Amino acid sequence: MSDTRPFLIIETGQPVPSMRRYGGFPHWIRVAAGLSEREVDVVDVERGAELPSAEGYAGVLVTGSGAMVTDRADWSERSAAWLREAAHAGVPLFGICYGHQLIAHALGGEVGPNPRGREMGSFEVETLDAAADDALFASAGPRFVAQVTHLQSVLRLPEGATLLAKSALEPHQAFRWGARVWGVQFHPEFSATHMRGYIRARSGALYQEGLDPVAAVAAVRAAPEARAVLQRFVRLARA
Repeated sequence: MSDTRPFLIIETGQPVPSMRRYGGFPHWIRVAAGLSEREVDVVDVERGAELPSAEGYAGVLVTGSGAMVTDRADWSERSAAWLREAAHAGVPLFGICYGHQLIAHALGGEVGPNPRGREMGSFEVETLDAAADDALFASAGPRFVAQVTHLQSVLRLPEGATLLAKSALEPHQAFRWGARVWGVQFHPEFSATHMRGYIRARSGALYQEGLDPVAAVAAVRAAPEARAVLQRFVRLARA
């Protein structure tokens, strides 16, 4: 019998201003995951909302953010404590970008600036041997395209975590902790339109860092397999 409880989306930040006409991260995630509005509750922790009991939800999704986990903001640290308790209670969790880093931090991992610099655009993600037995990544194949934008990374995985995927600039693209907790550095909720908009919004910073935003925009590709990872999480949590 499937779990009919809603999903909780923990909102940790807002898209860049130029992309907010497409809605916020919870909307992007809900649509990409194939969930209806009545199947999700959203709690904006960055703006001070209190997190409810996790028991009322089939699973929990944690959004990306322009914030930095290393800033140790009060709302972020409170969310980390909540996620730690939920993870140990066996609640299905799926963290995206900031959410990925926040879950890793909550469980004892280390987060900090990516020593390889900014990773932004459509990147090829390589799955590792452990992915062959993973409920979300076994069907992803040896390589798939994902949309990526971040400056910070998980530098050290939590104890007991299993590394599932990497990319040229990011050794920790995805991990699983226990049987029901995942973090992905990439953005499965981003469409090609979202990715192009983000690159254009960051073009000044990219030029300053010696990167070519025009080439990055031209290289953006659809990433259906990355989105499928998110959809498999929803199906697993429902089961």
